[in-house]
Amino acid sequence: MRLSSIVIGIGMTFALPSVFAADVSIYPSKPIRLIAPFPAGGTSDTIARTLGQKLTEAWNQGVVVDNRGGVGGIVGTTMAARAPADGYTALVGNVSPVAINGSLYKSLEYDAVRDFSPVTMVAAGPNIVVINPAVNVKSIKELVSYIKGGGKIDFGTSGAGTISHLAAEMFKNMTGVNMLHVPYKGSALIINDLLGGQIQISFSDMPVALPHVKAGKLRALAVTGAKATPLVPGVPSVAEAGVPGYAIDSWWGVLVPAGTPKEVVAKLNSELVRILNLQEVKDRFAGLGVEAVPSTQAQFAQTINTEIAKFAKLIKDVGIRIE
Repeated sequence: MRLSSIVIGIGMTFALPSVFAADVSIYPSKPIRLIAPFPAGGTSDTIARTLGQKLTEAWNQGVVVDNRGGVGGIVGTTMAARAPADGYTALVGNVSPVAINGSLYKSLEYDAVRDFSPVTMVAAGPNIVVINPAVNVKSIKELVSYIKGGGKIDFGTSGAGTISHLAAEMFKNMTGVNMLHVPYKGSALIINDLLGGQIQISFSDMPVALPHVKAGKLRALAVTGAKATPLVPGVPSVAEAGVPGYAIDSWWGVLVPAGTPKEVVAKLNSELVRILNLQEVKDRFAGLGVEAVPSTQAQFAQTINTEIAKFAKLIKDVGIRIE
């Protein structure tokens, strides 16, 4: 497992006070760590770096983006859950470790609802179905026909139970096709092998795949949301391309360990919402193929609970369970 970190900001000090002051007027008084539970180069990492840079500019305080990839986001999410509840560690979590893993794994060392306080939703968008152009398939209908006709397709995911995995399993379940699952530790690693032809297809995070689609190195067959998105002009949704009822989306948000002072959580929410409403951030996210989606703490909490229930049903329907 590759672990990496980046420090954003100049001239910061790591001399940390021994006692956290609950006075929100002095927060933050030391560097903040943003844990991205997937490897560097992936979507969670890109989003964390964008937020970290803007927090550094706003508060004149360093932000460390700490990539802790592994086991579908479990490694980094567990680390965040165990961190001191002082506002100096936050998780840039996505749908997989926050809303999926609790139903997927028999036992986890964290509970997404019990062990975290939601701060704000950050971004949302569909995944994108991308295929190596060497495979002579140009649509979802052609893909289904190709596989049913004996064509071999291996699909790469960010790990068992991640959104890219569930999106592919849902597709298999609804179309009756057979594809071989090849799990990776992060979305950037998937793209490398997809470009090299070691795997043929991925239901990928949009931000890591879209640049290669625009460059003509990968072919986009569809997006996984219920409808086509203007973020990817001319690419239909899977449902519109011939699989009625298919719809699955990714999202990202910031959470802090449960017990973090509510005044600190509110200050984080206020600043992150301001950042997410900046036009330059909206444009940067749109270039990645996702939409900036700031929210209140309560709205994000409701989203998490709704998504947990939705994915619990999907996991049961497709019959996935990891011991």
